[in-house]
Amino acid sequence: MHLRLPILAAVALTALVGGCAYNDTLGRNQFLIVDDSSLTQQSEAAWAEALRTQPTSSDAAANARIRRVGERVVDAASLGDRRWDYAVFVSKSPNAFVLPSGKIGVTTGLLALVQNDDQLAAVLGHEVGHVVARHAAERYSTTAATSIALSGVQSVAGDYAQAAGALGGLGAQFGVLLPFSRRDELEADRLGVDYMQRAGYKPSEAIALWRLMQTQRQGGTPEFASTHPSDESRIAALQQYIDSRGWA
Repeated sequence: MHLRLPILAAVALTALVGGCAYNDTLGRNQFLIVDDSSLTQQSEAAWAEALRTQPTSSDAAANARIRRVGERVVDAASLGDRRWDYAVFVSKSPNAFVLPSGKIGVTTGLLALVQNDDQLAAVLGHEVGHVVARHAAERYSTTAATSIALSGVQSVAGDYAQAAGALGGLGAQFGVLLPFSRRDELEADRLGVDYMQRAGYKPSEAIALWRLMQTQRQGGTPEFASTHPSDESRIAALQQYIDSRGWA
């Protein structure tokens, strides 16, 4: 039974080596055992489910607005050659999401919060940044590899399998998956600023946006246990990047 650990380690090492690819846009290696095209079917199904189960706004002006700003940002990111779909979901919570198949959703709460199209472009640029950075494929690959490793630990843990799985899961979550998520968010912030600037929007409004978001928080999760960086960390990183580009 103990021979399975070296075997699993060898398999994991092979996957890590074979799955590493350099991303020029990010300037770092990524662990990818799937590509965006592999996630298209899931993305389409998730989008259809969201449209089916969540209320959407029929406000023509609101829908035209996100499409108008979104198309400018998408073109700036050199992704205008694919089809993009947009939807406004009815929710008081200011939020937005992107799917790798080219779907962007924003809430009515977000549209009520942003003060101008520049701030909306900051949000949409951030979401498009996730697609350019292939964060969904990277997250899926990391999660899959972590699950394989943890199942191996449980298989050799004997009577302690349940405890080992629980402790291993917590260690993987806080030591691997969540920090990667925070890094992804900051990378998407940076790329989003690049795209909004290329599209003719004011990068400084990204700072204004996150300050607005900060005022909406009710309490909050400590940064070490959150998939998102704190507002303070995000604003500081954005300010430093914008200043370094001379866009202040």
